[in-house]
Amino acid sequence: MSAMSLPRLSKWVSLLFVAATLALSGLAMAPATAQEIPPEQLDLGRKYVQLVGYEGIYQLTLAKQAAETFKTLSPQNPKLEKEINEAIKAVLDAYRDKGGDLLDQYARLFATTFTAAELQEMVNFYSSPTGQKLARASSDLNEGMRAILGVYTNTLGPEFFAKVRAELKAKGYDI
Repeated sequence: MSAMSLPRLSKWVSLLFVAATLALSGLAMAPATAQEIPPEQLDLGRKYVQLVGYEGIYQLTLAKQAAETFKTLSPQNPKLEKEINEAIKAVLDAYRDKGGDLLDQYARLFATTFTAAELQEMVNFYSSPTGQKLARASSDLNEGMRAILGVYTNTLGPEFFAKVRAELKAKGYDI
């Protein structure tokens, strides 16, 4: 089984979360009937999805499913680990080139959320060197922001609690 490295896998988890959130929010806002999208607008949506690297989400999803399948099957059948790996590899190979459907759905989501002009601006930006740098750095930046927020929250919690207690004490309540 060709496995994605753990650090690379964690980088894609944040991208997967963002995409899933966008997809779910888009589904909640979408009308009940299918919306007709001009082909050029859908093409811009596809271009944007490619430029920001969303194709990695499909690969991540496959890698996670393969790892979870192995994790479930191997303890139950420890003597069959080699065979399980071979079966997983065969199934991965069968799915490897089927990510287009997912990417088309992402493109449709962006094409229904943004106008053609907005999509063109997004494509123009992500086609630039700065946009490409941002696309490559997004998962690392998201991971870094989560780490910073974790430290900040851990510091803020006790400090906030202490200040509320001090405020109550100043008003004569001893908590």
